[in-house]
Amino acid sequence: MDLVLVLLLGVFGIAVYFFPTLVAFLGGKRNRGAILVLNLILGWTLLGWIGSLIWAIVAPREESQG
Repeated sequence: MDLVLVLLLGVFGIAVYFFPTLVAFLGGKRNRGAILVLNLILGWTLLGWIGSLIWAIVAPREESQG
């Protein structure tokens, strides 16, 4: 039971940590790779996490070709 709880909390924590990246990829944002890098490197700081979330929200979508 304890292992299941630890695993669930770990998965939830990872999902929260990478939420800005998920927003960028699911939204088809143009700079999603850079948002991923920012989130990966500075996401542990509150400022880096908020910055990557704001960037993921306001970044323009990637234009479709064709």
